[in-house]
Amino acid sequence: MMEPRASRSLRPLLSLLLLLGALCLPPALGLYTVNAVYGDTITMPCRLEVPDGLMFGKWKYEMPNGSPVFIAFRSSTKKNVQYDDVPDYKNRLSLSENYTLSIRNARISDEKRFVCMLVTEDDVSEEPTIVKVFKQPSQPEILHQADFLETEKLKMLGECIARDSYPEGNITWYKNGRVLQPVEKVVVINLQKTVDKSTGLFTMTSSLQYMPTKEDANAKFTCSVTYFGPSGQKMIQSDPVVFDVHYPTEKVTIRVLSQSSTIKEGDNVTLECSGNGNPPPQEFLFYIPGETEGIRSSDTYVMADVRRNATGEYKCSLTDKSMMDATTITVHYLDLQLTPSGEVTKQIGEALPVSCTISSSRNATVLWIKDNTRMQTSPSFSSLQYQDAGNYICETTLQEVEGLKKRKTLKLIVEGKPQIKMTKKTNTNKMSKTIVCHVEGFPKPAVQWTVTGSGSIINKTEETKYVNGKFSSKIVIAPEENVTLTCIAENQLERTVTSLNVSAISIPEYDEPEDRNDDNSEKVNDQAKLIVGIVVGLLLVALVAGVVYWLYVKKSKTASKHVDKDLGNIEENKKLEENNHKSET
Repeated sequence: MMEPRASRSLRPLLSLLLLLGALCLPPALGLYTVNAVYGDTITMPCRLEVPDGLMFGKWKYEMPNGSPVFIAFRSSTKKNVQYDDVPDYKNRLSLSENYTLSIRNARISDEKRFVCMLVTEDDVSEEPTIVKVFKQPSQPEILHQADFLETEKLKMLGECIARDSYPEGNITWYKNGRVLQPVEKVVVINLQKTVDKSTGLFTMTSSLQYMPTKEDANAKFTCSVTYFGPSGQKMIQSDPVVFDVHYPTEKVTIRVLSQSSTIKEGDNVTLECSGNGNPPPQEFLFYIPGETEGIRSSDTYVMADVRRNATGEYKCSLTDKSMMDATTITVHYLDLQLTPSGEVTKQIGEALPVSCTISSSRNATVLWIKDNTRMQTSPSFSSLQYQDAGNYICETTLQEVEGLKKRKTLKLIVEGKPQIKMTKKTNTNKMSKTIVCHVEGFPKPAVQWTVTGSGSIINKTEETKYVNGKFSSKIVIAPEENVTLTCIAENQLERTVTSLNVSAISIPEYDEPEDRNDDNSEKVNDQAKLIVGIVVGLLLVALVAGVVYWLYVKKSKTASKHVDKDLGNIEENKKLEENNHKSET
């Protein structure tokens, strides 16, 4: 059935009446709320289902007196959007196709009741939304801080300020993390809140007056601001502040400033006197052993190059002598005397007494060193030998005193005239002989070899290392006939000469090895003498028998005299031969 033309013409009028009626409806309970952050974009969806036959949608907000202010319109057919000329929302609004309203740059003044309206020919639907705006305050700061606090005095410590908060926050004071509660004449707290009329933001200021104790010297003071945000209550803490707390001196202390725990002669000693007040005292009186009056000085008193007589009790006090403290100083010392010392020259075989005398403040250890090697016992010389020569050091140390060590040196020189001993031996190849000249003496003797008779000098020699005043010079020869070799040793004290007969390489003889000891040498010498005696005896017996027989035949005096003369020559030859054998041995 067709609707009458008169009914269709009344529909716009009916919609207008419905809209006017909706504007007069009272607010509903349990409204939808949107929480926004100051400066962000507020997004409010239209929480209505879009009905059939929708003509347009509108947004409004309500004034405190309840009167509506329209701010946005969107037609469902023409799809165009219109924004009402409201100064507070100029260029800040945006209405989407689904009728969601967005407000850019949220302000405190945006805290209102907004209403979404959807209008058809037959009905007007409304859904209100409440907008809440939150602003986090700045981090609180403690300003106008006191330069210092004093015990027994109530003094302004500082002000804690937190700015630009919405809604308003609350400030709390802390000491070492614990909440400070107001205490009459000890902890006094005042809180003030101000509002910026242009922005609607709050600034909270809390002042703290505080009477400290000595234990507050290193206390950390902080404050915090508690505020509400979109997700609930939150808190921001300030940076900690430590205040200088002044309190009087109750005790003085004296101590010795030293790099080590002990003091020795020659050290510089610094005495320090301190008071436990804050600020600490700057001047004191120092009392030195032997002095009746105190010496006025700063907190330190210096004694340079102290000696052992500085040992004693030292005191310090405040300048008014109201408090005093004392300490004892011990100056350690160590004396050493070495007799003899320096460079000493002695002859071999002489005696030399040596003493190292110690005087010290504590028991000291004594150490003897010879030529960089530690000795097990102290040196003592009843008969000096070449091996006794060297550099001797007597060193003493106080083990408990760092750096206290003394040492003195004795350079012992043992001199002696050259002493020579010659030996010979036939080498294993039977083609040569080794002749050795064993030399002792100091300073080191110079050695020269010569051949007796010709006087020629032998330069091809070999020397051993000079140790403890002894060394050897060696030559190797292959004589074709008997020779006599001479070894000459000479130093600044004397010149010593020794000779040795050496038989030709073809003539057998009893050789003497270099390493044969004196006892064996004496036995060999005795055996050689015995053999030589037997041989010479047999020759003499044969010679005498021949001479007697010859005399018996001739029977003349002349012959007898000649016999006597020959016998005399024979005896001389006999003695010469014995001497030659002795020299070779």
